[in-house]
Amino acid sequence: MRSARTIRTAAALAAAPLALTGLAVAPASAHGTLGDPVSRIATCYEEGPESPQSEMCVRLVEENGTQPLYDWHEVNLPDADGEHRDMIPDGELCSAGRDKYSALDNAGDWTATELPSGGGEYTFEYTAAVPHEGYIEYYVTTDDWDPSTPLAWDDLESEPFVVHDRPEAENGVYEITADLPDKSGQHLIYTVWQRTDSPEAFYSCSDVVFGGGSGATTTAAEGDGFDVDLTAYEDADHGDHAEHGAEEADEAAAPADDDGSGSADGAGDDHGAHGDHDEQAGGTLPETGSAVTGLFAAALALMAAGAGALHLTRRRKSAEQV
Repeated sequence: MRSARTIRTAAALAAAPLALTGLAVAPASAHGTLGDPVSRIATCYEEGPESPQSEMCVRLVEENGTQPLYDWHEVNLPDADGEHRDMIPDGELCSAGRDKYSALDNAGDWTATELPSGGGEYTFEYTAAVPHEGYIEYYVTTDDWDPSTPLAWDDLESEPFVVHDRPEAENGVYEITADLPDKSGQHLIYTVWQRTDSPEAFYSCSDVVFGGGSGATTTAAEGDGFDVDLTAYEDADHGDHAEHGAEEADEAAAPADDDGSGSADGAGDDHGAHGDHDEQAGGTLPETGSAVTGLFAAALALMAAGAGALHLTRRRKSAEQV
């Protein structure tokens, strides 16, 4: 009787991963990116993580996989605390120095938003999947910036042209109308969203063309922005800096990704690889795979426990027969 009960228990535990996949919920961590002018990662997410269209987004998926696009909201450093220049190396500003997002630093023909030249007002929209207290700094590249090279700190003007202090989110968007810098031609707007309720900060790169000048051949119209459904994040149980620190330790012992590269960068990379995206959530693309990943980990632990119990029972039965 005991052996039969143990076998049934082990079978139930073995089926746990399949049952748990049906429990996928809202993402465990979500924050934000510049939506208008649209950032590089937001552009690629809108194109579709599984089927990007533009050359640079295709390259991103080839180099980093699809996961960074599902995690468009977390190009972050959990412990920045305003020390951005000290923590992010030159040439890695768009990725925040994180291997997970490294393709964002590639120079090339990124989709650019057309902006008026010679100054004038513009309404900037920062998409905040989860709002936080803090401030957003908007920087623009210098007149001698070379778009064919990865962005360095000296490529940015020394002071932000806009600082949005203690913004209030409306429908998940921080909006501010401010004067554009007096620029022409191809440039890049770099944003830093520094939380004041945590050391965590978020970063984004938005390619722009002032006056519609040549340089970037693929452009988005002014005001197109980033159209994403934020309802999936409303009840998200997002972690803070302390939780990210624990996750970094877990990642150090994590197995390599599918491409063999692993995830060595840490820094809040708490989302595991997605499974079959299209089969989840009724055929729609999920925002992140963190919930599924955590449930699978728990299920695998249960499977191991069940297998051990089954093995012990068999050994006891053999001993009794002897």
